[in-house]
Amino acid sequence: MYKNIKFECWDLGGQESLRNSWKTYFLGAHAVVLVVDSTDRERVGVVRAELQGLVALEALASAVVLVFANKQDLHDAMSAAEITEALALSAVRSHEWHIQACCALTGEGLTEGLEWIARRLCA
Repeated sequence: MYKNIKFECWDLGGQESLRNSWKTYFLGAHAVVLVVDSTDRERVGVVRAELQGLVALEALASAVVLVFANKQDLHDAMSAAEITEALALSAVRSHEWHIQACCALTGEGLTEGLEWIARRLCA
C-alpha cells in the first residue's frame, strides 16, 4: 500500500527461460515497472527488445511504464539519459513512460518512481 493505492507486484525475473511466462501476469495491469541494471551495458540491447515487445502487447495497451535505472551508486553506471537513449524510450509513443534513476540498496529514487505511477493512476 502506498498513498492509499494497493500495488500488486510480481518479480518476474529477466532470465530468458522465464520471459515466455511474463504475459500470464499482465491481465488487468495498470503499470509496468522495469528495473534496469545501469552497469550492464552488454545486455541493454536485450532489455530494449523486451521492452518493445511489452509495449506491443494488447494486454498492456493502457499501462504506464516506469523504468528504474538501478545501481546509480556505482561509478560505471549509465545515467538515466544514457539508458533512455539505449532503450529508445523516446520512440515509445503508445505508452506514457518515465525513467527514474535509483539505488535499490539505499532506496534513493524509489519513492519518486512510485509517486509518478500514483499521479498517473489517480489523475
